[in-house]
Amino acid sequence: MSSPDRFNNIQSDELKIFHDVAKALTSSLDLDTILQTIMEKMAAYFQPATWALLMLDEATQELYYAAMVGKGCENINALQLEGGQSLANWVIEHKDSLVIPDVSQDERLEKASLDGFFTPGCSVVCMPIRTGGKVLGIIQLMKIDMEVYARHEILLQTLADYAAIGIENARAVQRIQELSITDDCTGLYNARHLFTVLGEEVHRSKRFGYEFSLLFLDLDHFKRVNDEYGHLVGSKLLGQFGQCLRENLRLVDAAFRYGGDEFAILLPQTSKEAALFVARRLMKVLREKRWLAGTAASFSLGASVGIAAYPHDATSAQAIVHRADEMMYQVKQAGRHNICVAGVGIVGLEETHH
Repeated sequence: MSSPDRFNNIQSDELKIFHDVAKALTSSLDLDTILQTIMEKMAAYFQPATWALLMLDEATQELYYAAMVGKGCENINALQLEGGQSLANWVIEHKDSLVIPDVSQDERLEKASLDGFFTPGCSVVCMPIRTGGKVLGIIQLMKIDMEVYARHEILLQTLADYAAIGIENARAVQRIQELSITDDCTGLYNARHLFTVLGEEVHRSKRFGYEFSLLFLDLDHFKRVNDEYGHLVGSKLLGQFGQCLRENLRLVDAAFRYGGDEFAILLPQTSKEAALFVARRLMKVLREKRWLAGTAASFSLGASVGIAAYPHDATSAQAIVHRADEMMYQVKQAGRHNICVAGVGIVGLEETHH
């Protein structure tokens, strides 16, 4: 193939990559889909023996593998520069690419970190995915043809820029979605999202034969807090309560502010017996915690809790909420600060042994 023909062929290949990636960016807001398209195109063009995509967690600022292809990708983290700094941390700190044609010959690397991981001639390219002066992630290529990389470094950088656009767009959409399903005061999900999640949980549980439980909770005498201390204090208390729920539930559980001082807690793959254990534990936390500690409004808090389960008590999202709500009202009518289980009745805050 003549040089002009080869040049035109390369241009055509690159244009097709840009077209496919741009299509992914405009046709989907799903981050995984976008990044998969970008990384697949990158891998097909540069053909590294192994490659990985690391993302920087927004909250913790810790790196994690979002994608990894090929044996030994994770071993790149064993490589360290003189002074003990990892390659990934160097890229984050300098916001620049780190290119090592041969790890066994690069004087910047600690030789001790090469043992057992890399063979002579192994190349490594770590390219940041960056936007607005911050690094969002890192593309890592190992055992890449350095001649191909040198000729088409701009292409790889462009793909990294596309990845940055995709990440920023997806995160922006995620923030908007979170605002639409989150209660501002408590930081919990709102009632609208409750029925969406419950509907999905009903479908999943029906398909796989699971059961799940729903706790419906009403804070006792919350109106007095607003009347005696004002709505600002009441809002602060609700915020503390929302934080308390998040700290005392499993990651798979979901807490919702249903409205006012009413809350719902979804416990996936949880029987009524296990849900009762959770409810009693939460009630113990409520009793022992001093709410708004250090202020003139410091006090203890009680609640009335109803429990219903799928499929024993109801088989639709609306019916499950209604059943748990009924149980909660039975507690309120009986004097508040207790637990009522569908099909059982009021059970008390402590387990009784016969």
